Amino acid sequence: MWVQRAFAGGAAAIAGLTLATAAWAAGPHEAPIRQFADSTIRAWVSNPLVIDAIRDQNARHARLSQSDIDAMDRRWRNETSAANRPLINRTLENRLSQHLKDLKNNQHGIVTEVFIMDNRGLNVGQSNVTSDFWQGDEAKWKETYLVGPHAIMIDEIELDESTQTFQSQLNMSIIDPETGEVIGAITVGIDVEAII
Repeated sequence: MWVQRAFAGGAAAIAGLTLATAAWAAGPHEAPIRQFADSTIRAWVSNPLVIDAIRDQNARHARLSQSDIDAMDRRWRNETSAANRPLINRTLENRLSQHLKDLKNNQHGIVTEVFIMDNRGLNVGQSNVTSDFWQGDEAKWKETYLVGPHAIMIDEIELDESTQTFQSQLNMSIIDPETGEVIGAITVGIDVEAII
């Protein structure tokens, strides 16, 4: 859970960050995260497994109303604290989620989480359980999927109190290679200390 934001003056090292309520909106974390996006994440989102999973879910969800989406999101939120979790388990156990877990685990601690959203902002696959199922009302989807091809949004650095690590989220639109159209988006949690 994100509880505090971090800031730094100038080129201060991450280890010297001072916790505060102010945000470190731009800083030395952005360049290495952009490089990681270019060297690694672009290959992830062009994988046929990713593209096919998004296409399939976009087709299945084409007729969903906003009230249907809200109901799915409520169900997901309720399941996060329940013993019986059919929607969460179905998502976490799908082929895409298994693939994303493997990708995350092969990054030597740089990646803390990864999830992919469809054209409605609903999770298609994920490495970890997210607090909600619908991301369509959040900047991670609005500032990527709605912006268009090649959109990137790097979030502020925040302290994850549960892991005591400084993290940022890399968010990118995902393009269908056959049409050039945006079909979804990806969010990748980055351990800033590990990547710098």
